Amino acid sequence: MSQPPLRAVLIPVTPLQQNCTLLWCTQTMRGAFVDPGGDLPKLRAVAAEQGVTVEKILLTHGHIDHCGEAAVLAQELRIPIEGPEQADRFWIARLEEDGRKYGIRGVPFEPDRWLEEGDQVTVGALAFDVYHCPGHTPGHVVFHQPESKLALVGDVLFRGSVGRTDFPLSDPAALVQSVVTKLWPLGDDTVFIPGHGPASNFGHERRTNPFVGDAALSAN
Repeated sequence: MSQPPLRAVLIPVTPLQQNCTLLWCTQTMRGAFVDPGGDLPKLRAVAAEQGVTVEKILLTHGHIDHCGEAAVLAQELRIPIEGPEQADRFWIARLEEDGRKYGIRGVPFEPDRWLEEGDQVTVGALAFDVYHCPGHTPGHVVFHQPESKLALVGDVLFRGSVGRTDFPLSDPAALVQSVVTKLWPLGDDTVFIPGHGPASNFGHERRTNPFVGDAALSAN
């Protein structure tokens, strides 16, 4: 049987059980860590076990559980960090302070590349489209691989829920707008990996999600 072009493994990290994703291009065996918030020995072990050469770090947003140790890993592996969007500078600047609060190591950094709506990032021979999806944080981005019908949505959307909007700079209306105008058009059969909890697909969430499902929004 031929290999799919993209493979992904979810690796929950930090006491907040954040889904770090190791994804890779099966043609080149080159990959990326998406949101490596901590537990770096575990992450390196999974990459070695899968035979993946990690070539970059991709970040959906600047919260501690998603990127607290991204700078440390980037330095260790000598690889660049791409993402999030510049509006999350606020969160990245306070990683050390937030780390003390949550008992997680937090190291502020400057990404090698800030991302914007319409950008693309590559992993091996694969290309991912970048969507700016504010609401949970102002600079949150989502990565979508059209051919594989896979999206990495960070904390915008979860199975049966949505990202919190009670943080500084959060915006509940913007979050709903991001889901409805950016994510739903990607197609009901698109599978998404959220920042916490199990994967789902957009069609299931449109039918059942109590916050952003079609029925919930038409009732408002």
